[in-house]
Amino acid sequence: MMQSLLRKALKVSSLTLLSLICMATPGFAQHAHSQAAAKPTGPWMDTSLSPDARAALVLKELTLDEKITLIHGAGMQGMGPVSPTRIYSNGGVGFTMGIPRLGIPGIDMSDAAYGVRSSGENGRYSTALPANVGAAASWDVDAAYEYGKLIGTELRAQGFNMSLGGGCDITREPRNGRTFEYLGEDPVLAGTLVGKLIQGTQSQHVIGDIKHYAFNDQESGRTAVNIHIDERAGRESDLLAFEIGVAEGQPAAVMCSYNRVNGDYACENKYLLTQVLKRDWKFPGFVISDWGATHSTEKASAAGLDNEQPGEFFYGDKFKAAVESGKISMAELDDHVQRILRSMFAVGVVDYPRERYVLDPFTGLETARKIEEGSIVLLKNNGPVLPLDAAKVRSIAVIGAHSDVGMISGGGSAQVDPPGGNAILPPGKGLTTHWQEHIWFPTSPLKAIEARAPEAKVSYDPGTDPAAAAEAAKGKDVAIVFAYVWESEGMDLPSLSLTDNQDAVVAAVAAANPKTIVVLETGSPVTMPWVDAPAAILEAWYAGSDGANAVGNVLFGSVNPSGKLPNTFPRSEADLPHPTVVKPPPESEHFSGPVAPETRAAGLPPFQVTYDEGVKVGYKWYDAEKKPVLFPFGFGLSYTTFEYSGLTVTPGQNVEVSFTIANTGGRSGAEVAEVYAALPASADEPPKRLVGFTKVKLDAGEKRTVTVEVDPKYLSIFDVKKNGWTLVPGDYTIMVGGSSQDFPLKQVVTLK
Repeated sequence: MMQSLLRKALKVSSLTLLSLICMATPGFAQHAHSQAAAKPTGPWMDTSLSPDARAALVLKELTLDEKITLIHGAGMQGMGPVSPTRIYSNGGVGFTMGIPRLGIPGIDMSDAAYGVRSSGENGRYSTALPANVGAAASWDVDAAYEYGKLIGTELRAQGFNMSLGGGCDITREPRNGRTFEYLGEDPVLAGTLVGKLIQGTQSQHVIGDIKHYAFNDQESGRTAVNIHIDERAGRESDLLAFEIGVAEGQPAAVMCSYNRVNGDYACENKYLLTQVLKRDWKFPGFVISDWGATHSTEKASAAGLDNEQPGEFFYGDKFKAAVESGKISMAELDDHVQRILRSMFAVGVVDYPRERYVLDPFTGLETARKIEEGSIVLLKNNGPVLPLDAAKVRSIAVIGAHSDVGMISGGGSAQVDPPGGNAILPPGKGLTTHWQEHIWFPTSPLKAIEARAPEAKVSYDPGTDPAAAAEAAKGKDVAIVFAYVWESEGMDLPSLSLTDNQDAVVAAVAAANPKTIVVLETGSPVTMPWVDAPAAILEAWYAGSDGANAVGNVLFGSVNPSGKLPNTFPRSEADLPHPTVVKPPPESEHFSGPVAPETRAAGLPPFQVTYDEGVKVGYKWYDAEKKPVLFPFGFGLSYTTFEYSGLTVTPGQNVEVSFTIANTGGRSGAEVAEVYAALPASADEPPKRLVGFTKVKLDAGEKRTVTVEVDPKYLSIFDVKKNGWTLVPGDYTIMVGGSSQDFPLKQVVTLK
């Protein structure tokens, strides 16, 4: 009836009519389109066939225009023209139109680093998980899987079928504004965990990706910077994290990054996209550009870019014309399309159409809280002052960081909208977030502490004035200072120091009260000129939707902290491989004034950054350069104690490292056992490297023998001449312990 009336009144075409209905009814177009694509009947729906075979059957049916449709986006407001086909989208940041007549749905994409982005705009709810770096601090593969699974579940519930999470650029530059989105400084840790996260996301029939490929290690001038790194160093560091993540996670997509690498943009870099990713790693999925990171048609296509986002400046009409003129072969186009289609079949996007539904927010909160509880790192505990005994504590001063109402979150495209609005604003304000806005989630540490110490007098001071904060802490049984550093995509931190005079606040409070506890809310390492003063220090990261309860449980001992640092905390920025971040010159920083799309697409003039530290990233740098650190990689304390014994190392296809861990303390806990190897001197490598780990949960008095299998690749060097991994014959020292600087067990083994 509605369509009939509109036709008579407006005398419009069916396409225009559908556009009107879609604009008048939020979500209608996406729902109608998904329903049209939900009942395919072609031979490609035979699930006994492989994803590649099914994709090949679809490919045979496609016209040239339909093929072109699958290799680009539909545009994004503020980033160039928007295609009429975007009316079929779910309103996310990216959309590739499907082929309705063949039952192939569109690909609806959403940013989802630590939760689904922009839900508030749609009146929906998304769980904010702890920052990705927090998940890395758990060193827990099962938690990483649950992290990804929750994101996949909430994406599907909101009508999306592709995640744009999966960041695993290792922490070469700890001042990078996106460090909180990544998984630490070590490729084995980052690659293993991102692989599990991707598995979890794709278990929900949502396309997962891994990003930003590659060497996207600073935000300053990210679209202009040219990274210089030699091949061996690259393969053994940043690229190894991606290699492990691709092998373990089997992501359907890889997102190439904004920056140049050794002269070529990452999204038109044949070495990265074809030689390494598609040939050496045999990646069968598709490469998608970061937003606006495509800079050519023929070069990008030949290099291995399969899908341009968010629009079609290079992969629309220009691509079609290049095919018709013979500049791009039909076989090359077919390879792009085949990869996209086979990924959709492999993940289940076609076989399991999306169905929107109302989420159970309590499930997400519980998952977020449990992951955060396993991610909190106890850095210091003199006395021990922790855990607090609620029966004995009579007065508590809670100070700083808006801890009366909320906890800070990371910004940029990863930002999750807080339920009820930004906690530091009046009720109902800040329901939707804006670029680089400082967002506090409504999870109040003050209330969590009050709930766990009902007999104590708990006071709050904002921590804006050191003298006032010190006065508030005087005479209290305990003073708890919450301190934060906010970071975001699109910027780098000016330093690793606490911002807003918080160092002075911590120092003043600790001088006034010997039982001061510092809780850090950061996404990167921080320097601590006051480190000797407080009795205890906790790193809580960006703690997520239910972070306050997780922190409260650790403070009062119902949860035993078990997190370990995924990044080294240096003593000073002077100790970093690059004491200052290389900034772009003015001409490479941004375009001045309006420019033509062709000019913008051509990119900014490059500026140079050389990774002369090579493979020496994080703890490998500090070890090799003999630089003492504040807190080492892999470090974290517990409320109980663990003892290692009985190391045996058995050579074989995978080296087996077996040992016994005993909980020798008075309470249950979990220990991350870390396995490192020192290679023969002839390998010319840093003093040691992480080659395996396992998280072991033990009751008080319990002991268990565990075995860590070490992939031979982790013991090898990359031989550039052979274009492969080579085990250097000789003596290897295997080291086992609770951090990168604590090895109660060592054994030398000869490998050939």
